[in-house]
Amino acid sequence: MNTPDPSILSDIVKTKMPFGKYKNVLICDLPENYLEWFKSVGFPQGRLGMMLSTMYEIRLNGLTDLLSQLKKIHRNP
Repeated sequence: MNTPDPSILSDIVKTKMPFGKYKNVLICDLPENYLEWFKSVGFPQGRLGMMLSTMYEIRLNGLTDLLSQLKKIHRNP
């Protein structure tokens, strides 16, 4: 069983997509259809895959408000 990593949410709001159609877009701002596409073809390995799959689950379950405060903190330090 994997241990949850509490820093993943913080990373989601400050990490930009490193490649592809949405290169340089924050993970938290990626469109839902792009996350769904990754779900269908498989998320990348490693930390990026973890961030993308977590963001997919957040969107799927309507929990994007969880990121609102973190976005404010990281955009206005």
